[in-house]
Amino acid sequence: MSGRAHALLHVPFEGLGSIEPWLRSNGWALGATRFYTPDPLPQAGDIDLLVVMGGPMSVNDESVHPWLVQEKRFIRQCIDAGKPVLGVCLGAQLIAAAMDARVYPGRAKEIGWFPIEAVPADGEATFRFPPRVEVFHWHGETFDLPPGAVRLARSEACENQAFQLGRSVIGLQFHLETTAESARSMASSCRDELVPSQFVQSEAQILGAEAGRYRVVNDLMSEVLAFLQRPPG
Repeated sequence: MSGRAHALLHVPFEGLGSIEPWLRSNGWALGATRFYTPDPLPQAGDIDLLVVMGGPMSVNDESVHPWLVQEKRFIRQCIDAGKPVLGVCLGAQLIAAAMDARVYPGRAKEIGWFPIEAVPADGEATFRFPPRVEVFHWHGETFDLPPGAVRLARSEACENQAFQLGRSVIGLQFHLETTAESARSMASSCRDELVPSQFVQSEAQILGAEAGRYRVVNDLMSEVLAFLQRPPG
């Protein structure tokens, strides 16, 4: 499967990371709506895959960012139309909100390299994470699972780290697309959040990650994308 992929981007310093080269190398044409420009949204019927990326705002900040109302409506339209949809961090929270689940502050911010644990799920149509893998986080809010969704992963700081809705919608609270460059960009733009605590690492710890960590998460993102582009059945 390939076709027209579309990305929803919320701030200049949170781009697609490893997702973009994967899409292009697998034959996807790529468009984007940059809400900070702002760009218009396409028609849901004109795209074949939706990728919703992160950002520092809350899905509940509609008074500050009124485009959130339109964005959530568009995400819901794509899901209702059966389009494959991937949400990353804020993107996962937007999927949850669009599907009538609550998004709210988590019990602790989680920023840096911390492990997630897979939550066993039945059925071949469910994506399976490794039993335990260290991934990159940058979030302070969490969400309830949308009605009908299956939890795929959890962490010590956050119970709902990943979910799947139906066959073709996956939300990730963490960042598998992270590259060394994108980690530097996020740290530079959101340095004020780096107040070390149990689940918040220092900038030096974050940027000191070895190349192998990025390869692991990027390879796992490739698996998620391959799963989403697989025809149902």
